[in-house]
Amino acid sequence: MKAKKERSFEFDYEAVKDKALEQLRSGKPLLGKEGALAPLFKSFLEAALEAELENHLQDNTEEVNRRNGHGSKLLRTSEGAMDLSTPRDRSGSFEPEIVKKRQTILADNLEHKIIGLYGLGMSLRDISAHIKEMYDSDISHTVLSEITDRVIPAVKLWQSQGLESVYTIVWLDAMFYKVKDESGHIVTRCLYNVLGIDMEGRKQILGIYVSESEGAKFWLSVLTDLQQRGVRDILIACIDNLGGFEEAINSIYPKTEVQSCIVHQIRNTIKYVASKDSKEVMRDIKKIYRAPTKEAAEKHLDDLEEKWNKKYPVVIRSWRNNWHKLSTFFKYSEDIRRLIYTTNTIEGYHRQIRKVTKTKGAFTNDMALLKLVYLATQRIMERWTQPLQNWSLTIQQLSIMFEGRMPALF
Repeated sequence: MKAKKERSFEFDYEAVKDKALEQLRSGKPLLGKEGALAPLFKSFLEAALEAELENHLQDNTEEVNRRNGHGSKLLRTSEGAMDLSTPRDRSGSFEPEIVKKRQTILADNLEHKIIGLYGLGMSLRDISAHIKEMYDSDISHTVLSEITDRVIPAVKLWQSQGLESVYTIVWLDAMFYKVKDESGHIVTRCLYNVLGIDMEGRKQILGIYVSESEGAKFWLSVLTDLQQRGVRDILIACIDNLGGFEEAINSIYPKTEVQSCIVHQIRNTIKYVASKDSKEVMRDIKKIYRAPTKEAAEKHLDDLEEKWNKKYPVVIRSWRNNWHKLSTFFKYSEDIRRLIYTTNTIEGYHRQIRKVTKTKGAFTNDMALLKLVYLATQRIMERWTQPLQNWSLTIQQLSIMFEGRMPALF
């Protein structure tokens, strides 16, 4: 049987050479559907499978087993698709290595390309069209979905991996997405993100979590997870103005300095100010957060209250109630102030994530959302190779201010 198959393949070297040169000049693939080397590649794979089966039969002398004809499968590779003849044994114990049973995609790089395209935010439909155009391979949405699902173990492993014991600055913020629930209804999901600066001044996403809504209770579970994964201390935590958030942080990390985002406070302020007064109120608020010292800022806050309290008491009450966490940044030098007085750092990360997710209407489930955000996050973090600007000076200042809470620098 083997000899017969070998005789049926006649390799015309000159014809293949001429066709290959022509395709090279025109930029056509050599191993695609009409590629010059496609028959040779197919023959090589089939011969390798025949050899594997022969070795299998010889190694299993105690078992009465023999050849049992051939099957066929459509094998997709990075160079196109081909119909492959696959040998079988009577007992069904043959497990080939070069092209495994039920394997329909040969090249790992094709799988990586599919996952890479998915991670860029392309839909399964667009990926299918791209693979068809580039590699002349038809891959169904079901197969594409199965391939992207291979990311799930990596997502779960990443979500549980150990973290460093101390992070200097951590931003905690949330995004919102539409997801289909188990009954098929479209609901809103809250994506919790944690971005930290390590001792070397490099940014790192510590975790992404999905919940039904944003609340201090779930943030408490996020912080507990960080602690269980090895985070012993956070020096400064930067947050929005969510009620109970500061208490959740202090229940896990009681020594952490909490800074509320000034920008979030300003946005909330403008909601309760008439449009005719908004510019003037903004000028007065700017004097507060741009003051050189906390004392000067408090003087401007007193002026704000005196001027606007009668008209906007809710606004003034909010600034007074939150002042202890809005004013934390005044303790630090200008470089550190710029880092922590807003959540701009993590919002920059959010903007990059939205570039990938903006084409999605509603995700099919929570894991579909996590898969895409995880892949986008890994690509983003690949670019975070350098420490923050002036980090050598910043870390020295932090080591003095948080003496005894950081590993020795030298």
